Amino acid sequence: MHQSPPPIQGPTTDSFWRSSPHSLDDHRTSQDVPPEVDICVIGAGFAGASTVHHILDICKSQGQPRPRILILEARQACSGATGRNGGHIKPDPCHRPSSLAATHGIKVAAECAAFEAQNLSAVKKFVEDEGIDCEFTLTRAVDAFMSDAVCDKVMASVDMLRRNHVPVMSDVHFAKGSDAEVLSGVKGAKGCISYSAGHLFPYKLTLQLLSRAIDAGVNLQTHTPVISVAADTDGFITVTTSRGSVKARTVVYATNAYTSSLLPEFAGKIIPVRGMCSHISPTKKPAPHLPSTYIIRWSDSNYDYLIPRLDSSIILGGARSIFYHDLDSWYNNVDDGQLIEAGKSHFDGYMQRVFSGWEDSGAYTSKLWTGNKANDIDWTVMGYSSDLMPFIGAVPGKKQQFIVAGFTGHGMPQIFLAAKGIASMIIDNADFKSTGIPTVYQVTCSRLDSKQNSVVQS
Repeated sequence: MHQSPPPIQGPTTDSFWRSSPHSLDDHRTSQDVPPEVDICVIGAGFAGASTVHHILDICKSQGQPRPRILILEARQACSGATGRNGGHIKPDPCHRPSSLAATHGIKVAAECAAFEAQNLSAVKKFVEDEGIDCEFTLTRAVDAFMSDAVCDKVMASVDMLRRNHVPVMSDVHFAKGSDAEVLSGVKGAKGCISYSAGHLFPYKLTLQLLSRAIDAGVNLQTHTPVISVAADTDGFITVTTSRGSVKARTVVYATNAYTSSLLPEFAGKIIPVRGMCSHISPTKKPAPHLPSTYIIRWSDSNYDYLIPRLDSSIILGGARSIFYHDLDSWYNNVDDGQLIEAGKSHFDGYMQRVFSGWEDSGAYTSKLWTGNKANDIDWTVMGYSSDLMPFIGAVPGKKQQFIVAGFTGHGMPQIFLAAKGIASMIIDNADFKSTGIPTVYQVTCSRLDSKQNSVVQS
């Protein structure tokens, strides 16, 4: 498979989250790229900003001097997947763990599920302790199953995970039949599960992380795409950008969908995948109350996700039934400036069709992001890993180069603690096992050499 191109530089309409840009959106700390730094982080989304936060936090707690840190971003700050996702911090206690149990064993499944639950708690604690204004809400997630086949499969998974005493299952409630329809509020739901989750304003969270980093002396350079990265014989790593080069002791790739444009060994391993998201506004006030976040699942590959905001509007993403059959429109595609007309028809009237009590809400699609300026539509470009697990850790064969990417559209409940692990590897020279990151997420030669491609197989 060919390497990913870098992020496109043409204009795209901003997502709902980016409709009121922060003052740091186009920030450049210095007129020029600094000639030399200790750490260069490529990518100013949640992963890059979190990595820098944890590096500074570790140094502060240990009384160490702050390293010279540079963050490079190809476009605006937080303009990639973080600024275009659903804002859903949704640990998955069942769907992913049951698949992992079948392929890697119950211990790995339990480890991965616990890691996601720990991320939710860690983000909650950070936001509350630091007074971060990002509209964080702790709630319950409801996964509604729209066919008997899907419902029966999930029920079997729940039973299997409970029999094997997977700890996160203590937070999961399963309902079936009429009870599921009442609990979820989803018309025709055959079954559902509920469990703890959260949601927030991802752009606000990331920009506050970046703002604190700049206050601590970090250099942020937006609109500075990286062209190449090469190790030197003097122990430095030369990072060449569109605005000059910088020598760094350590490089962190928080590049997600665009990783293989700089690391060709990740071509076919982290694949750019486009998805659709929308903002739904009810005209009836007050709108019917939705107490939970949602996944509406028709099959393993066909589902929508929904996050109710405190202002009664809805973030709704998915629409796979519209474009999933057209592989070229979403697979290995970084073009977030292209329109899919059919997407709007999926989201229009969605709340009235799917949720009880919303028939007279007047809910309409107020924003749909797939990237065409005139049509107010924007794509989200995600980085899907070929084995559906993140790539985290030291890049094999590249000294002092680290990666935190490939989250397969599921980064919000994984990134914060993954970034903390990367920070400890850099500052404390910690080994991967001691970080608490699931072992199967570690970047290895065998994962890079594997011919598996679960994205296409799905």
